[in-house]
Amino acid sequence: MKTDDVLDVFKRAGALLEGHFILSSGRRSPVFLQKAFVFKNPVLTEKLCAALADKIRQQLDVMPDIIVAPAMGGVIPGYEMARQLGLESVFVEREQGVFTLRRGFTLEPGAKVLMMEDIISTGLSSRECIEAINAVGATVIAGACIFDRSGGKADIGVPLISLASRVFPSYDKDDLPPELAALSAVKPGSRGLK
Repeated sequence: MKTDDVLDVFKRAGALLEGHFILSSGRRSPVFLQKAFVFKNPVLTEKLCAALADKIRQQLDVMPDIIVAPAMGGVIPGYEMARQLGLESVFVEREQGVFTLRRGFTLEPGAKVLMMEDIISTGLSSRECIEAINAVGATVIAGACIFDRSGGKADIGVPLISLASRVFPSYDKDDLPPELAALSAVKPGSRGLK
């Protein structure tokens, strides 16, 4: 699958939104990928994750032992990626603002982990997830995501395999173009919700 094919999936699912959006990073963008509209459909989720699993098999010399995803956004693609690769999937959650394994999830010391994200913009959540994995003695061999909004610029500290990649404009909230500043800002993501 190419980036335009992935964007077509998002469009068909009603998940490619235009307006004035506050991203998880706090930056503003006229484009938002509402992945929840894609991930509510098992057929679309399977299609995207199967294509990404093929890329992972081609690009990794060593296959992972387990998939770890950051909650909330990575849980569904993490599960589907595990299904595609015949592995188990667990997730980290924020506890007092820091990602940690909860619910009795554990990782074996030295376990080879593929960190699975939904969408990466700055890579902050991915880096925080990787820190939590490293803290318990497992080894992240790579990260993967459905869509890389950074166009390959986000540094997550390990190789990143993305199904699709494109830079969408984003702006500091104090440096908006007039056409974006004229629209009311909406925060559709989950970070910062109580």
